[in-house]
Amino acid sequence: MKACISVNFLVSVFGFLLCGGTLAQLSSSLPASQPDKEGVSSAAVLSFIDRLETDIDAVHSFMILRHGKRISQGWWTPYDERTPHLMHSLSKSFTSTAIGLAIGEGQLSLDDPVISFFPDDTPTEPGWQLKAMRIRDLITMTTGHRREPWLFNVESDWVKTFLHSDIEFKPGTHFQYNSAATYMLSAILQSVTGERLVDYLDKRLFRPLMIQKPDWDRSPEGINTGGWGLRITTEDIAKLGQLYLQKGMWQGERILSEAWVQEATSKQTSNGSNPDNDWDQGYGYQFWRCRNDCYRGDGAFGQFCIVIPEHDAVVAVTSGTNDMGGVMQVVWDTLLPAMASEPLEADPAATRALALKLNALNLPLVQGKPRSLLSGKLAQRTFQFFENEAGVHSVSFDLHDDDHRITFEM
Repeated sequence: MKACISVNFLVSVFGFLLCGGTLAQLSSSLPASQPDKEGVSSAAVLSFIDRLETDIDAVHSFMILRHGKRISQGWWTPYDERTPHLMHSLSKSFTSTAIGLAIGEGQLSLDDPVISFFPDDTPTEPGWQLKAMRIRDLITMTTGHRREPWLFNVESDWVKTFLHSDIEFKPGTHFQYNSAATYMLSAILQSVTGERLVDYLDKRLFRPLMIQKPDWDRSPEGINTGGWGLRITTEDIAKLGQLYLQKGMWQGERILSEAWVQEATSKQTSNGSNPDNDWDQGYGYQFWRCRNDCYRGDGAFGQFCIVIPEHDAVVAVTSGTNDMGGVMQVVWDTLLPAMASEPLEADPAATRALALKLNALNLPLVQGKPRSLLSGKLAQRTFQFFENEAGVHSVSFDLHDDDHRITFEM
């Protein structure tokens, strides 16, 4: 069955569905408070926002937690609190969490050889490096690759492509950022549990934390990509950080083992020696160590889950910037020095100024031509979907003239 829909009609329907989705969202399980009550001045939060707007192009949202409470949050229009945001490599920290859960259930060990899960995809005569590679090497980005195996130009058999790639160093000895390694973690989890990564986490992480089951990209084989492609909200990011800050506990229940949290967020491998560089402080299990004795999950273009144990705080940020270091620097410069150990005296003027600022957050319109050059490439093309609950098989675009149409095949 085919359905042809005008773009104007689709926009109207999508807006309605978006509102419906908002109503259907689970309520927040993070209590709210005022910055001053939790030892952070409203003036410091206002300075944080001003610096983001001045120094960074462009932040989409933020949420600050102190002592487990939401003390400030904001979304720059057109972004909003209910619409999931693409996490890019911040997805990796969720994949790591799944591995920790599976290890806690006795389904995996960090010392399991990678090839033991994929006998049909392993080379007939694997090299000694591949034989030596273990889950521990995948999760610490120390697989032995000089260059990350490139999976995106392969239409199928991503696992086989990884296992047949060149491995030049002894696994465990050479740090090389490697999203393909995280994909392999997802593939291993699915091979052992029989569930996709997102389904496995839904029961054990997302539901307990009141996170609506998210979308997560899949490979041609139907395996969640693991290292990228997760779409969640700003609050969902903050909840993961709070879970780790609470050493795996959530509302009195243990979700993740304290030992895993400690190991995952500690320096497991060296990745540099510059004390002033947040990418040189060491790498854990898909978490980065930071300056100021903090740790983080992060993703391209400025997606952040920054955990600040010394001050019992979490900062979640989504962005569209190339200056990721600049985002962290704003946190270190404005929020870190402002975190007091006791509640602060209320500052009504600063509180009002912060409220007005949060209500007026808005990204400026991007200047450019009314029609994108990309539209010509999209016209007359049909795009196939993975199997989905909506039953949509494909979509095609007719973007000629003024009567733009989108055709869905069910």
